[in-house]
Amino acid sequence: MSRLGHIIRKEFLELRQDPRLFGIVIIAPIIQLTMLGYAATTDVRNVPLVIVDQDRSSESRELVSRFDASPSFEVIDGLSSTDGVDQYLNTGRAWMALAIPANYGERIRAGQPTTVQVVADGTDANSTNVALGYAGALVTSYARELASPSGEPPTPLISADIRVWFNPQLESKDFMIPGILALLLLVVTTNLSSMSIVREKELGTLEQLNVTPIARWELIVGKMLPYAFIGVVDVLLVVFVALVWFEVPLRGSFLLLFAMSVVYLLTTLGLGLFVSTISATQQQAMMTASFFFLIPMVFLSGFVFPIENMPAAIQPVTYLIPLRYFLVILRGIFLKGVGLEILWPEALALLGWGVGILVLATLRSSKRLA
Repeated sequence: MSRLGHIIRKEFLELRQDPRLFGIVIIAPIIQLTMLGYAATTDVRNVPLVIVDQDRSSESRELVSRFDASPSFEVIDGLSSTDGVDQYLNTGRAWMALAIPANYGERIRAGQPTTVQVVADGTDANSTNVALGYAGALVTSYARELASPSGEPPTPLISADIRVWFNPQLESKDFMIPGILALLLLVVTTNLSSMSIVREKELGTLEQLNVTPIARWELIVGKMLPYAFIGVVDVLLVVFVALVWFEVPLRGSFLLLFAMSVVYLLTTLGLGLFVSTISATQQQAMMTASFFFLIPMVFLSGFVFPIENMPAAIQPVTYLIPLRYFLVILRGIFLKGVGLEILWPEALALLGWGVGILVLATLRSSKRLA
């Protein structure tokens, strides 16, 4: 038992002597639980809604006020015609659009049934289903209030004509599989590249590199290219499986999808190389990549939980996550068929993130032994 006690004491001493490892196993879980406890929610709130009020009557304004007062919806803009709805749904600025016809108020006053149209972005099938349920319940409740009481069941004066774009059948796989593509690339390439420089330290081969005229950027590029090739192969394989086996529609350009995947690989490989430059062992590199980068990215990128449902204090943090931008690009190309004319802000942010992290990894790398 004394020998076992000495071994246990030795392990605790080693942990105490490595403050970075202590931070990973103790501090990181606390930070993640605090942040992700608020972000990880399946509730659907503040659904971005654009209103097309073609009637401009007191009755139509009353219906709009019902949506505006609901915690489930957030009216972000009002339009005079349906021509501008496409832009809001294509860019993701709005999830839904409510179109009120020109004769809405007149028919309500005359006690005649009328129909309002609800158009929803079906990209995120689960959230859209919940949001449509909220919209249907709100319209039904308001219609019940308008109906005059009588002995017979009242005829609803308002009904909702619901249309779903981009994913009419609300297939969850069409939403999830493009995200899984991004997640697989992130996990595989980041973990592989995060151990590259650390492996040289552990094997002692970094000493041999110290006496060569190799520049820092050459070391980074040389470490990155093999994993970039692996990433490109993974992109082709996963896209093939998504299209052929799962039958996910690819409505946009395959060349644009491939080009954006290469840009995304710059961010994942650069992130892994940066982790490699700040880690002393392969174990530490893997734990740092997982705890401080991969897990927060999965929960805060919109892969599982919609960003719009997260608390206002958490949402700005998501702009620091490259996976957020790549998910918008992937789902835009796969399901909406949009191009760079719509996706250029996300593409530019992703490119900037990749170049920035590669420069940082290059500056952090050193041919000197740590």
